Amino acid sequence: MKKILIVDDLHPIFIEMAEAQGYECNYQPQYTLADTLAVIAGYEGLMVRSKFQVNKALFDAATKLQFICRAGAGMDNIDEAYARQKSIALINAPEGNMDAVGEHAIGMLLSLMNNLNRADAEVRNGLWKREANRGHELKGHIVGIVGYGFMGQSFAKKLSGFGVEVIAYDKYKTGFSDRYAREVSMEEIVRQSDVLSFHVPLTKETNYLFNDELLFHFRKPFYLINTSRGKVVQTQAVLNGIKSGKILGACLDVLEVEKFPVLGEQVWYEELKQSGKVILTPHVAGWTFESYRKISEVMAEKLRDLNVDNH
Repeated sequence: MKKILIVDDLHPIFIEMAEAQGYECNYQPQYTLADTLAVIAGYEGLMVRSKFQVNKALFDAATKLQFICRAGAGMDNIDEAYARQKSIALINAPEGNMDAVGEHAIGMLLSLMNNLNRADAEVRNGLWKREANRGHELKGHIVGIVGYGFMGQSFAKKLSGFGVEVIAYDKYKTGFSDRYAREVSMEEIVRQSDVLSFHVPLTKETNYLFNDELLFHFRKPFYLINTSRGKVVQTQAVLNGIKSGKILGACLDVLEVEKFPVLGEQVWYEELKQSGKVILTPHVAGWTFESYRKISEVMAEKLRDLNVDNH
């Protein structure tokens, strides 16, 4: 019987479905990298979220490893090239949290454009300021999406009832125009976007994809959304854009540095915190009660497909 080591918090439906396929699951969500290294040689499968980097040392210790399941979309904590070299299959589950991400991005954007957070705080503090909290409608705006995979497509689909024009750029895809978005060049994204939303994985190419240089090329003021990975967007560049008036506001679910106390020590954190034009959430866009289960279901289904392909 093939064994799977689960080293992160996971919805029990994965274990149920994997055991039905004949796997034996060892659920150890408290395991550290050291704990995992000590026992991984005895397992054919590893299930991880983002607890630690699955690096060369771990792959070398995992002599029987055949597959890794990543509970989520991004694979930036796994050495994909080395996994391929070792013929280890990689399974992720962007289908599991794409709806969550799409909805979260819409929620943040509407909240920002209508000053919901500020207005709520003011009313609670005895202030009734109508004119100061007059909002902007989304209708009639051009929304630019960078990255048209599961997350970008979900966001575009969710926008379809708002009367906006959606344009999308994806470096690795062509011919993907559909009823929700029109494929364009990056130049057009920069020239036309009233709203800019990132839906790309973190790679060498996307590291600080949004920086002062890219900001410089934008033609008109815009709202920025990042629900992908923190290091795709340089926070200081966002703050510079807000200061200059080029960025009207930013919705950031992810940051270059996540978790305290390290986040509080960043030079840009104080300015970010004080800005009334930024909405922050703690990397939870894809983290709903529904996606928690769906991610597990998707991974288990892909595991079944992997076995079918191998037989």
